[in-house]
Amino acid sequence: MRIHVIQHVPFEGPALVATWATDRGHALTCGLALTEEYPPIGQLDFVVVMGGPMAADDEVASPWLHAEKRFLAEAVSTGRLVLGVCLGAQILAEVLGATVRRNPQSEIGWYTVERTQRGADEPFLESWPDSVVVGQWHGDTFDVPADMEPVLTSEACANQAFVFDRRVVGLQFHLEWTAESVESLIAQSGADLQDNGMWVMSPTEIVDEAPERTETCRGLLFSLLDAMAAEGPAVAGQPR
Repeated sequence: MRIHVIQHVPFEGPALVATWATDRGHALTCGLALTEEYPPIGQLDFVVVMGGPMAADDEVASPWLHAEKRFLAEAVSTGRLVLGVCLGAQILAEVLGATVRRNPQSEIGWYTVERTQRGADEPFLESWPDSVVVGQWHGDTFDVPADMEPVLTSEACANQAFVFDRRVVGLQFHLEWTAESVESLIAQSGADLQDNGMWVMSPTEIVDEAPERTETCRGLLFSLLDAMAAEGPAVAGQPR
């Protein structure tokens, strides 16, 4: 399986997604969205869209979003597997016709998400517990696309995940973090932690909890990616 990762900034990379791809013997490539350069969709099976500090709906500040959204629309319409993480999920939701907006509060740190009634019936989440602590770092949120319901929710943010057409998944949160990537994110985006809201942890708390939390999230991520890979794209990508 050939996987392409879209990054929005260098310090938010695939992390444990890359570990999973290597462990499973998949080919993985990465590219920065701002270059507006993407592999031919016919050569891909799986597209993973990472996070970033920019707004998903601000093409004035980030004009390269136009090309990224066209690429993702093509990936969805041709039946590729697509996973969006945080900003990536917001972009994906907009591609599917939903609205991206400010969340009532920022959510940064390690916080609990819970399966909704819809999520309890979702095969991709079959092995997940009813509630689990995951990594969060966002001030915006997405509305779920039309005719869908969130599969995961939290007290701070109602729409934490959606599944579309058995091949497209959007996660508002982070499962891919490692302890090292958490420290890098804090170094690059630590100003966000000055929010002092009730759903914003201190840098020390985030770092101290990282070893335990990332190990749990690794299992959840691998379970989700294995389930998506088993579903497979509608049309397999051509070999490189």
